[in-house]
Amino acid sequence: MTFKGLTRFGIAGATALLAGSVLLAAEARNGGIVVAPAGPGGAEALALAPDLSFTNDSSSNFPIRGQNIADGRIASDRPTAIFFGTSHCWNTNREAERFVALYSKAKDTARFLVVDLEHPSGDQKALVSRFYRGYIPTLAFLDSTGKAVYNEAGETSGRPGDTARLTEILARAQKGADEHGPLGNLTED
Repeated sequence: MTFKGLTRFGIAGATALLAGSVLLAAEARNGGIVVAPAGPGGAEALALAPDLSFTNDSSSNFPIRGQNIADGRIASDRPTAIFFGTSHCWNTNREAERFVALYSKAKDTARFLVVDLEHPSGDQKALVSRFYRGYIPTLAFLDSTGKAVYNEAGETSGRPGDTARLTEILARAQKGADEHGPLGNLTED
């Protein structure tokens, strides 16, 4: 872009154009995973679905409810926590309880994404392809560079409501973000 183009659009316009180009390049480079602009977003107002069973597979509801559940864009300025699950799974329900509890504590410092594997949105399909481990529940935590600091299937604790391990993983994702700087390639440990 020439100097003449910069004055025509102004500095703010040029900055927005450049930021959009960087995000599109990141999306193309990262196998279709969509990167959100800086700021809040992701799934919000997360809560457990009613009538969940934590001891058998009788719950027909997906365990997590909230707003913007279909969002599949990872954060560029904070860690991203991704939950993969389905209905009819008590292990998923128990991990959902932990994930929602973590959300309540850390919603201002991380982006939370919730993927119903039976009904993923278009943006979430790339996340499923990249991070889902073939078993439920699966959790992935990315730092703000897109590096996976945790990507495992199974429960993170044997105790109901215990978020100690999730809190530790999120802290590791935050530390990774501090060490690696702004958004880079999506890679795994």
